[in-house]
Amino acid sequence: MQQWIFLSIAIVSEVAATSALKACEGFTRLWPSVIVLVGYGTALFFLSLTLKTIPVGVVYAIWSGVGIALIALVAWVFFGQSLDAPAIVGLLLIVAGVVVLNVFSTSVPHA
Repeated sequence: MQQWIFLSIAIVSEVAATSALKACEGFTRLWPSVIVLVGYGTALFFLSLTLKTIPVGVVYAIWSGVGIALIALVAWVFFGQSLDAPAIVGLLLIVAGVVVLNVFSTSVPHA
C-alpha cells in the first residue's frame, strides 16, 4: 500500500510543478520557480521510492497517464484551456489504459 501512496505523492507533485511552469516565466519569477523545482524534486524522489516495489514500465505508465489527465484538468479549470471532443476522448482513453493496467495486469503488485 505504501508504494501507491508514494506514487500518488509523485503524481501530485509533478502536476503542481508543471502547473507552476507557466507562472515562473522562464524561471524569472522566484516563488513559481521554487514551486517548479521543489515539485519536480519531490516527484522524482517519490517516484524512485515507488520503483523499489513496482516495475518501471508500470510506474511510468500510471505516473504519466494520470499526470496527463490531471494537467489537462488543471489547464481547463485554472487556465481556461478548452478541450474539444477528440481531446476529451483521448484523455478518457489514457485513463482507461491506466485502469486496465491496474485492474487486469499481473505486472502490477496488488496489496
